[in-house]
Amino acid sequence: MNERPGNQLFDAYFTARDMREVFCDQGRVQAMLDFEAALARAEARVGLIPQTAVAPIEAACQAGHYDFAALGEAIATAGNSAIPLVKALGKQIAANNAEAERYVHLGATSQDVMDTGLVLQLRRALELIESDLAQLGETLSAQAQRYVATPLAGRTWLQHATPVTLGMKIAGWLGAVTRSRQRLRELKPRLLVLQFGGASGTLAALGQQAMPIAEALAEELKLTLPDQPWHTQRDRLVEFGSVLGLIAGSLGKLGRDISLLMQTEAAEVFEPSAPGKGGSSTMPHKRNPVGAAVLISAATRVPGLLSTLFSAMPQEHERSLGLWHAEWETLPEICCLVSGSLKQALLVADGLEVDAERMARNLDLTQGLVLAEAVSIVLAQRVGRDIAHHLLEQCCKRAVAEQRHLRTVLGDEPQVTAELSDAELDHLLDPAHYLGQAHTWVERAVAEHSALTA
Repeated sequence: MNERPGNQLFDAYFTARDMREVFCDQGRVQAMLDFEAALARAEARVGLIPQTAVAPIEAACQAGHYDFAALGEAIATAGNSAIPLVKALGKQIAANNAEAERYVHLGATSQDVMDTGLVLQLRRALELIESDLAQLGETLSAQAQRYVATPLAGRTWLQHATPVTLGMKIAGWLGAVTRSRQRLRELKPRLLVLQFGGASGTLAALGQQAMPIAEALAEELKLTLPDQPWHTQRDRLVEFGSVLGLIAGSLGKLGRDISLLMQTEAAEVFEPSAPGKGGSSTMPHKRNPVGAAVLISAATRVPGLLSTLFSAMPQEHERSLGLWHAEWETLPEICCLVSGSLKQALLVADGLEVDAERMARNLDLTQGLVLAEAVSIVLAQRVGRDIAHHLLEQCCKRAVAEQRHLRTVLGDEPQVTAELSDAELDHLLDPAHYLGQAHTWVERAVAEHSALTA
């Protein structure tokens, strides 16, 4: 591939290869050339240019014909990528058909080429992201159902709270994925639109044929024709970037949970193991959450890039100086980071290793304290809320001070045993009996995913 030298050491870790191909030099140039070829076909359809000019123009619209390094050098002088590319395109065509060269880029402006080329790239990027999100949703749905009744300690403020289930935790991840899929579907009609306005957005150079050409061009590229050109109205791109930011953040949440559950002190859920994965250069025993690291890294990096897109929105008049330029590498990089995060999330979710026995042991680390609320709720119905809360609070303090299980302390407390039998206390101190609506949350998350997928 005719690529300029670059930093590629980290690409395999942070970026999906198919997404990087969308936004590599080849992908960028080909998308712009696709615009030029479609413009020629559209203008021939309405009779602005001769049909005989189309084939020579199309033949030259192949990215492999161009020297990307030379284009890069020319961009430094021209100020954008379309100007030197259109010149190079004209030379390619003129070498074989001087007549056809007259009709290249007729009525368009550089930003039409670059913005529409970007939209074509984003369409492919969307397909990749939607496919991975759908696959991730399917995997999380299966895992949520698999572990729907597997209890583990709920954790609030990083401390043990009341029991939850692993299925419920996974269902939370699944719900976020589903909502992101919904957002992408909703924004597509606003994002996948043609940019075609000519010098200042009026298409004056094309006279009365402007609208027929615009309509034909949109059809050729299978894009929607918007109500007007959007040279300095960048909300479409920023909306897409924002949804990608939400995806990155949601995957970062998944990665954060996994990394915490993998900590030695917890050791409840692990990324899938593989030879050489997660090791240390000096500590043979290490098993590091290398997939989660990518998810957390992307969630950390994308907001900064997204702020650039927002900062670049107040663009001047009909064509921006510098703010438009700030977008060129920003949105593609967001796409690449999210793609890498999704690939790692798929690997992690599909191969989750779960230690249910360790979860049960960890639930009992506080010797029954995580079920104090369960006892308090039932006791409150018999002796009143304040009395029950104070009584359980004192029993919990005694259990900690005496290093005894809460069940034993409660069994020795006359005010408790007068109201609750041994069988009731055993039931209340069993985590499996205090999972509330965890099962329902899984069912609902799975149902919403299934409805979107159907």
